[in-house]
Amino acid sequence: MVRRIVLVLVLAVGVLLVPAGAFAATSADKLTVLSDWTQPTASSTSAWNAARLNRAPWQSYNFDWSTDYCSASPEKPLGFDFSLSCWHHDFGYRNYKDVGAFPANKARLDDMFYADLRRVCLNYSTFVRPACYSLAWTYYQAVHVFGSLTAVKKADIKRAEALIR
Repeated sequence: MVRRIVLVLVLAVGVLLVPAGAFAATSADKLTVLSDWTQPTASSTSAWNAARLNRAPWQSYNFDWSTDYCSASPEKPLGFDFSLSCWHHDFGYRNYKDVGAFPANKARLDDMFYADLRRVCLNYSTFVRPACYSLAWTYYQAVHVFGSLTAVKKADIKRAEALIR
């Protein structure tokens, strides 16, 4: 009995003394976190953003945090700031491609992107919100259909701008 207690104590102390960076995330761990952070909900986006701002605990996952924001399209069309939404979308695309699970998750990533964009629009007055929603829809369609925002044209932005007038 005493041996068991000593063994449990030794193991518990050993676990506490293992450096935080010693944890090696598995592919399954990475997929679980990716799924948690790429849902079309505000809480999922908040969790991803908190991790983006404090990456140290996630180093063992080897996430790709790089971004080109909204690719060749403006990050702030007509002043609507889509930068963080584009970064979140890039994060999902790049990391699911890295683990070989992109095709099965693309539609959800695009839906997450559209939900993020629509939440951005809620920060603007009701007078300009229709233009923001129009641009959000255009950006969503570009990634949904073409897989990239390079399909967004100046004429698309001009159409949305007309909604403000």
